[in-house]
Amino acid sequence: MSPTRPPDPPGDDTLDLRVEDLVALLDGDLLDSVATWGLADTPVGSFGLVPVRLERDLHLLTRWMNDPAVAAFWELAGPDTVTADHVRAQLEGDGRSVPCLGVLDGTPMSYFEIYRADLDPLARYYPARPHDTGIHLLIGGDTDRGRGVGTTLLRAVADLVLDHRPRCTRVVAEPDILNTSSVSAFLSGGFRYAAEADLPDKRAALMIRDRALRHVL
Repeated sequence: MSPTRPPDPPGDDTLDLRVEDLVALLDGDLLDSVATWGLADTPVGSFGLVPVRLERDLHLLTRWMNDPAVAAFWELAGPDTVTADHVRAQLEGDGRSVPCLGVLDGTPMSYFEIYRADLDPLARYYPARPHDTGIHLLIGGDTDRGRGVGTTLLRAVADLVLDHRPRCTRVVAEPDILNTSSVSAFLSGGFRYAAEADLPDKRAALMIRDRALRHVL
């Protein structure tokens, strides 16, 4: 449930940091310590985000990226170096994007990227607000697809973001508009279909979960 190409690593193509973000960068925490967010109780089990460690997780992530259903939208199929380069760019970046395993009842079963959408190139294509937080998701195994697990996890992760990032008023995502199952999962997970955006590599559906509507949708 990610875009065709996940966000570019930090560099010349990212947006300038505000003063408060520079302070967070110096503190090493642009995303409010994702590793400390804890567990969420969901209808499918106890769920948490665990930041990726390549030495531990690369084989698993590479296997998922080579699943045809995942590769069609992530475009990271190939040897483990392809996945490693993609993840390492985030791990060695300035903290604007945090790659995480989604762990359900102690078992890694999904991959998330939690990122500062307002500091990402995406912000050039929609009216971004300070501290907008983005989500990319893939479900690792066939057995967890098509039965509402993705919807449940999207709602849970959006709630974790809103609970632990008090300055964030919106959680956003930009799945490929052709990825109808992903768009449907976001809608069922409390996101609203805000607009369509022509990104450099796809036409995206801009999905937004508003803090003010989190207990309504």
